[in-house]
This record gives sequence, structure tokens and C-alpha cells, in this order.
Amino acid sequence: MKAHPRSGRLVQQIDGYRAFEPSPLPPQPPVAYEQVLVARLSAADTAIGRLDGLARVLPDADLFLAMYVRHEALLSSRIEGTDCSLDDVLAFELDEAAPVPELDVREVVNYVGALSRGIELLGELPLCNRLLREVHGTLLRSGRGSDKTPGEFRRTQNWIGPQGCSLAGATYVPPPPLVMEQAMTDLESFLHEITHPVLITVGLAHAQFETIHPFLDGNGRTGRLLVSLLLHERNELQKPVLHISAYLNRRRTTYFDHLMTVREDGDWEGWLTFFLEAVRDAADDAARTASAIHLLRETDRARLSARGGAQNDLRLLDALYGQPLVNAGWVGRTLDVAPTTAIRLLDRAVDAGVLRETTGQRRNRVYRYDRYISLFETETGPIASDRTVD
Repeated sequence: MKAHPRSGRLVQQIDGYRAFEPSPLPPQPPVAYEQVLVARLSAADTAIGRLDGLARVLPDADLFLAMYVRHEALLSSRIEGTDCSLDDVLAFELDEAAPVPELDVREVVNYVGALSRGIELLGELPLCNRLLREVHGTLLRSGRGSDKTPGEFRRTQNWIGPQGCSLAGATYVPPPPLVMEQAMTDLESFLHEITHPVLITVGLAHAQFETIHPFLDGNGRTGRLLVSLLLHERNELQKPVLHISAYLNRRRTTYFDHLMTVREDGDWEGWLTFFLEAVRDAADDAARTASAIHLLRETDRARLSARGGAQNDLRLLDALYGQPLVNAGWVGRTLDVAPTTAIRLLDRAVDAGVLRETTGQRRNRVYRYDRYISLFETETGPIASDRTVD
């Protein structure tokens, strides 16, 4: 590996390996706003504004947000090698005894909790290292990685490379702990500056965080959470409904190549052009999904009304946008109705073509909101792991 002074330098360590020590942001010389980059920035800004407008008018936006976040959590975790499905996550949330790959599912569920914790903390703190450590602590609170000092910056050297490789065979070696601590302090200072367009700040911060790699595990997921949290903090999005993992999942090799090109060639402009395209693509996709959700809700309200659906039928429909895999017990608790009423509501939803019973059993039935879940069933194929080696 080589290094470019615009991004950092390679420094020989006492143990014989060379680690990358990043230069503080912003880049010097400054980002060059050439035609392609300006066009990508404009397109991304427009797409973000359109998405924010749609998100603001969606009824019960928090219920819809729950599925957006699960979808992002699934894809962000999959970039790191996790292999489970959206149905696995929904089944686990409905019943933790469900036969699903528990370690993989817990990673996804923890990601959902980490984003929620970050949004909560932004009501009290600016986006800072303390907040990132808390988010990381939630991300790794259980399952794989829970033994990798959740919520604490690393005190030992880590490295990135093929699964099982040693430090000598690493593709990239982040800064050693003492340098890492200073680099995170510098990054925090950069986040408090208002000197760049918001999306440029977010793109620079994400790449710098991945270069610093301040944790023993979970750096990729925390870095992608940083994108959502920054957009929310800077009031670009009232709700955190933009997530770039679907785009990065499709272009995983290109994503990592751009990060390495920043380090080796100082090509911040190439990285930012790629990142802004990811933002525009993700915003357009989320806007299409939001519009489809709105249409689906109106269509299914009409279906239920045509079948004589009353207030509780419509309450059940709205609740399904937060939890589209349900059973009678969940419906009874959520709507505060008797078990017999819950079963009648579910039967009417099946008759109206809203829900599908999935088990074929007479007892312990589970019902799936197929058309809603299908809006999020994209980019779900397994990919090879590229976990950080400690």
C-alpha cells in the first residue's frame, strides 16, 4: 500500500508493520468543485429534498420508518457478512423463540436499536465521539462482537484483510491507538464546523471514519449509521429514512476501492462523486417506496371498508406498517382487544386479501402482510464476509 499526503501517511511501527495515519479534515488542497461533482451534489440535494417532503406527509411516519430502518439494518449488516432475511428479523421480533439464525438476527436488531439510540441522543448532544461510542455500545451489546469492547475505542492495533489473515497480510492497517484517538478528536472538531455543503461534510466524515477504524469491530456499520445521524442532525431529513447500504451492497467492491483510492491517491473528489450518487440513488428509491406505501395503504383501507371493516380493522392495518408479521397474541396486545376479537380481525384481513396466513395450522397461526414486505425485499442475497481482523 502507498499513501498520499492529501489523505495521510504510512508510518513504520516498532513491530515492523506500517500503519496509515490520516491527515485531519478538510482535505488540503480543498475539495475541487468541478462540473461532475457539482452536478452530483445538486442531484443528491434535490432527491433528499423530495424524500423529506414525502416523509413529512406520510401518515404515521414512525410506523413506516420502522421498516425502512430494519431494511437498512439488514443490508448494512450483510455488507459485513451477516446472512439472514427480513422475514427472519420480523419473526424474531414477534417471537424470540422463532427458528431463525439468532446471531445474525441479533446483529440486525442491534443495528435498529443503535440508530434509535443515536436519534435519541441527538436530542441532548451534538454528533460527537461520546455519541458514537454509545451508538457502538448498542450495536454490539449482544451476539457477535459483544466481546470486542462495545462502546470503547480500541486499545490495540486492528487491520483489514481477507478472513483469517494476519497483520502481515493485511490489505489496510488503520492508525495505532494513540494516533487513532487524536484522529477521532480531529474528526469531532470537523463535524462541528459549518464550512462545507452538508452532503460533502457527510461524505468526507464517513470516509475518514472508515479510515480511522476506531473500534475493534462494527466500524462499517457504525460508519453507515454516522451518515444517517448526520443527515438527521443537520435537518436534511426530519426522519432518518435515507440509507445508502442498498447502493453500497450492489457496488461493494467499488465502495472499498474508492476508500482505498482516497488513502493511496488523495482522490477525495472521486470518492465524493461516488458517495453523492449513492445518496441520490437511495433517496430516489426511498421516495418511490414511500409513494408505494401511501398507495398501498389507501388501497387496503378500501379493501377492508368494502368488507365492512370498522375502526379496529383500520387500526390493525395501520399497526401492520410497523410489524407486518403478526399473530393473534400480538394483535390482542397491540390493539387491546380480546383474543376472539383479534382472531376475527385477522380473518377479515385475510378475506379482504390484505394478510396471508403462513402456517396452515389451526393453532399458533402467523399472518404476513405480503404486499408491504415485498416493497423491502430487495438486495437481500448473501455476500462474502470481509470482517475486520483484530
